[in-house]
Amino acid sequence: MIEKAIFAGGCFWCMVKPFDQFDGIEHIVSGYSGGHVENPTYEQVKSGTTGHMEVVEITFQPAVFSYEQLLDIFWQQIDPTDDEGQFQDRGPSYRAAIFVHNERQRAIAEHSKQQLEASGRFNKPVITEIRDAVPFYPAEDYHQDFHKKNPEYYKNDRAASGRDEFLSTKWDKVNV
Repeated sequence: MIEKAIFAGGCFWCMVKPFDQFDGIEHIVSGYSGGHVENPTYEQVKSGTTGHMEVVEITFQPAVFSYEQLLDIFWQQIDPTDDEGQFQDRGPSYRAAIFVHNERQRAIAEHSKQQLEASGRFNKPVITEIRDAVPFYPAEDYHQDFHKKNPEYYKNDRAASGRDEFLSTKWDKVNV
């Protein structure tokens, strides 16, 4: 049995590699979700006019790697207190969100969010939205597996983003 999970966490390039190293994760696709334009392009989404967010769609085997484990990794990739984007990527297309496919995923995501809030790890409220899954559109081919196709550019872009510096202040060990 396989399931899908969709997470928005700012730049989708930075959201693939942390998940792309575990048994039970079958496939990760960078793309767009949450907007009102069918089959949007990167340029359209980046403009902030389509309502879409950059997301990753993860196909996984829940018996091998659970949705709870996916959420644990997700939270360690974002600033869940920032509603204006993530790190150097600002604007509505770079906001963080969890798109749930069913009520079971919603309950797990809500519980996970409540646990993070109760942990006291952040000084501001955890405001990451949990939304119903809506159509997912794969991004252009050059965005897929970007960290593998362009490792040096990916490494430099991620380093310049401030993401890893922030995450290292909040988590003992970060999956990157």
